[in-house]
Amino acid sequence: MVALHYEWYLTSAVFLGLFWLQHQIMFTAHDGGHTAITHNFVIDSLIAIFIADFCCGLSMGWWKSSHNVHHLVTNQPEHDPDIQNVPLFATCPSFFKSIRSTYYNGFVFVWDAAADFLVPYQKYTYYPVMGIARFNLYLLSWLHVLSRKSRDLSNSPGAAWIRPTEITFMACYWFLFGYCLLWRALPTWTIRVAFVLVSHIITMPLHVQITLSHWGMSTAELGESESFPQRQLRTTMDVDCPAWLDFIHGGLQFQAVHHLFPRLPRHNLRKAQVHVREFCRQTGIPYAILSFADGNKKVLGRLDEVGEQVAHLLACQKHMAETGESGLA
Repeated sequence: MVALHYEWYLTSAVFLGLFWLQHQIMFTAHDGGHTAITHNFVIDSLIAIFIADFCCGLSMGWWKSSHNVHHLVTNQPEHDPDIQNVPLFATCPSFFKSIRSTYYNGFVFVWDAAADFLVPYQKYTYYPVMGIARFNLYLLSWLHVLSRKSRDLSNSPGAAWIRPTEITFMACYWFLFGYCLLWRALPTWTIRVAFVLVSHIITMPLHVQITLSHWGMSTAELGESESFPQRQLRTTMDVDCPAWLDFIHGGLQFQAVHHLFPRLPRHNLRKAQVHVREFCRQTGIPYAILSFADGNKKVLGRLDEVGEQVAHLLACQKHMAETGESGLA
């Protein structure tokens, strides 16, 4: 507000982006969504909705609807909405077959010319897209609160207040951000566009952290013989960091532990990690824990691997179209 008062518009945009990025804000909403603050559904939901919907313009109802499924069927291409990002990204070859999403009511993520063009370059577009990912979350949030699914969820016992509260809070956010700030406080369209871009691109590290724990991990379906701990530890990676950096990671460095104990308060995750390590040592279940840099390399390596597979398939198709040969002896 001080920077805005002195007409330091882009400086103000940076601080607004840092506010959105602030993990003690956003991940308090995450904790509330998991009922991990007071363990009271109404109180934790109110905390989460105030932060997510009113302060950030994002629907907590949408997030919970998506995130609960993600926890149950982590990294399953047909079921987990967190990895259904075709044509921008594909984290495994299963997407080449145009998968039908159970989360999106049978919507088919068609593998088309756009995917052929974009996925081979996904290791280069990963960070730029993470810089503008927040715009997609706005869209998904409004699509959710206005959807029939949201209306049906409002009929659940004790949940009738959630949808109107979300719509009210999100409308307040856009009144304050869209009208009062962008339209009334900023003088020109150039500054408005720059303000929006700067404030949103600043949040890129948050979106990288959100995807880091899963995008480089296994997407195989091993069936009912695989136990819950085995599946969560196979599809989820933790980030190794000293305790003094926990504030920066906001709990996302313990995603594998969090997936095993979703309602465990964030401040207990480091303590629980000790027991998870011992459990994995005793059972022989692999436990992936990498540094933040190595985790990024793992994600980029997976994106590169899948992108190269697409490039090879396209090269084969081109060869067959030009020569009429399959290339097989």
